[in-house]
Amino acid sequence: MPRSKEIQKKMRKKVIEIFQSGKGYKAISKALGLQRTTVRTIIHKWQKYGTVENLPRSGRPTKITPRAQQRLIQEVTKDPTTTSKELQASLASVKVSVHDSTIRKRLGKNGLYGRVPRQKLLLKARLSFARKPLDDPQDFWENTLWTDKTKVELFGRCVSHYIWCKSNTAFQKKIIIPTVKYGGGNVMFWGCFAALGPGRLAVINGTMNSAVYQKILKENVRPSVRDLKLKRTWVLQQDNDPKHTSKSTSQWLKTNKMKTLEWPSQSPDLNPIVMLWRDLKKAVHARKPSNVAELQQFCKEE
Repeated sequence: MPRSKEIQKKMRKKVIEIFQSGKGYKAISKALGLQRTTVRTIIHKWQKYGTVENLPRSGRPTKITPRAQQRLIQEVTKDPTTTSKELQASLASVKVSVHDSTIRKRLGKNGLYGRVPRQKLLLKARLSFARKPLDDPQDFWENTLWTDKTKVELFGRCVSHYIWCKSNTAFQKKIIIPTVKYGGGNVMFWGCFAALGPGRLAVINGTMNSAVYQKILKENVRPSVRDLKLKRTWVLQQDNDPKHTSKSTSQWLKTNKMKTLEWPSQSPDLNPIVMLWRDLKKAVHARKPSNVAELQQFCKEE
């Protein structure tokens, strides 16, 4: 229940004046529009202590003085990332010892609350990347080998389905789509394509690490470059996955003289192979593979 509003001193004095004139609790309550219990409390306090002033309240006095409070507000205003532990240490340096939860409560009373900050991306790299195609000739992009990996699930959990139905019929048997935990099995693939079409598709067995990634590049990149008739100035595109940018992979690419396309960090997925993966999954699921072996076979055929 919320705390009631404190009766003003002027009103309390008026209650006592009317009481001294001989009126009872009920009459005073009706005349001043106060609760009868409120009138009785004011009168009892006056009879016992001889005053209507606020008496000293019980409870432990606050350790955070007005000066210490001002110090807290100034510090978090100057640097909003300051932690309550750091503020606790700052007060300790001026001999004010309080718990960090006390600091948080006091800042809350002053309208300052701990919140997760909003994030912003570093857009400078994105801007320069977006401007790059304006300077590169068409021939450059026609000789870029786009690469990426994807997971294809047996029952296509990631494929969106739409149905027509009436209200309150969502659980009818004919409009419920059966699902299997973990998609009923899946296969991870690495693939590539260029302007002339798709290159090789490699199955990723087990966990993908730098060594596995380098093996995939060794077995599939140059054959794909030959099949797609890319020029000697061809460029390999890959994202900034740690396996792609590790020291060993960077050295492997350098040793094998594979030039890579500079890719911005924290970039949106601008790789056009994403659309190719979508078309592949749509075509494979249309053939309704019944097991992982068929799934793998259909993906290679498609």
